[in-house]
Amino acid sequence: MESSTRTDLTNGKIHHVNDKTSKPFKIFVGYDPREDIAYEVCRYSILKRASIPVEVIPIKQSELRNNGLYWRERGKLESTEFSFSRFLTPCLGNYDGWAMFVDCDFLYLSDIKELRDLIDDNYAIMCVQHDYAPKETTKMDGAVQTVYPRKNWSSMVLYNCGHPKNKVLTPDVVNSQTGAYLHRFMWLDDHEIGSIPFVWNFLVGHNKVVDDDPSTLPKAIHYTLGGPWFENWKNCEFADLWVHEMEECQKEMKRKTE
Repeated sequence: MESSTRTDLTNGKIHHVNDKTSKPFKIFVGYDPREDIAYEVCRYSILKRASIPVEVIPIKQSELRNNGLYWRERGKLESTEFSFSRFLTPCLGNYDGWAMFVDCDFLYLSDIKELRDLIDDNYAIMCVQHDYAPKETTKMDGAVQTVYPRKNWSSMVLYNCGHPKNKVLTPDVVNSQTGAYLHRFMWLDDHEIGSIPFVWNFLVGHNKVVDDDPSTLPKAIHYTLGGPWFENWKNCEFADLWVHEMEECQKEMKRKTE
């Protein structure tokens, strides 16, 4: 697990600052071995900008299987190893407090505190409620693209882990329920799903920045079709921002090993 200290960026260097005034905000990031660099950059972009204590935890299928929390066979339409394991977030958060799940193909451009401050205890979950129907038939490195209601809602979710409705998400349910049930949040009523501004899950190729409207500037970029770590998407929109962050991340990782 990552450090529960926050990070401040000063003159290009990262300084860890102890903050014991609150419990770390848990952020579970979907992990797939073939997208390891995407995970590392996502993690780095969160930690670099965070002004609150955060704990970044990769959801690794192999570890979940070893711990007896995940046993379902991988289906043909699962484009990543965390297609279903993401719904273990309330369980991994011990059904207590709030925690976040996010795909690894995100790049954070703003302080995660801004997102955490949007939390409303009246909801069981909160997410960006996209109206998204991709036209592409494949994504990433040739994975099959699927279209379904509430597409991409589950790619970044704030979970009220202690909410009674979320206690339904036991390992048994996550391992046995259908993709429709899980990805459409069918264990919840619509009024229990809170909305977050789209800039926190800014879909590359779908969402647009409007000139002279700062409210449309992305706070978290989601390379949902594929990011620059895939050959076919190395020149996608916002690729330069991700590559710059990757270079910073690799320098920091190298510095830590020296």
